[in-house]
Amino acid sequence: MSRRSHQNDEDAERRTAALMGFAIILALAIAGVVLVRELGRTMRIEDCLMAGRHNCVPIEVPLRRLS
Repeated sequence: MSRRSHQNDEDAERRTAALMGFAIILALAIAGVVLVRELGRTMRIEDCLMAGRHNCVPIEVPLRRLS
């Protein structure tokens, strides 16, 4: 194997490793955002319930179709 092809192989491996690292970090960041949003929603509902209210969770009503 020539030195140039060996260096190209190493460069390709580094790029692959960098892309894998980026993909993992991106997945963790997305999971973190989803988790923070879900915890915030749950916290608001719990605060409402602890205040003694009973209508804390909004009810979603499907839209009626106009015939």
